[in-house]
Amino acid sequence: MAALVGFLKFVEYKYVVRDIPLEFYIGLIAVMFTAIGIWAGLKLTRPKVVEVSGPFAMNEANLKSTGISKREYEVLELLAAGMSNQEISEKLFVSNSTVKTHVSSVLAKLDASRRTEAIAKAKNLRIIP
Repeated sequence: MAALVGFLKFVEYKYVVRDIPLEFYIGLIAVMFTAIGIWAGLKLTRPKVVEVSGPFAMNEANLKSTGISKREYEVLELLAAGMSNQEISEKLFVSNSTVKTHVSSVLAKLDASRRTEAIAKAKNLRIIP
């Protein structure tokens, strides 16, 4: 009796599978791969958490070893804050060309070719927070 019920269920399954169009299976596979893609994307692009052990403490030795002056340090801090040359010149009450000179000097002293690279190197040296 159990074998007969099993056979009837197999035949019923065989006909049900044939009645469902191919597009349904393709859609089902597409939904499955979309779900896997979303899961993998969330898993792989999770932001990395950087633990800070306490308040920022500037490394004076690194600051002296780079040779950055006080005014260049002020410009570097304002660069790290995302200010443009014009905004820095207005904040420090100096000309725009003076700011450009300080920025190029900071880039040279930190051996960087771009502002973002200089900021990253200064953070790694623990010169700026």
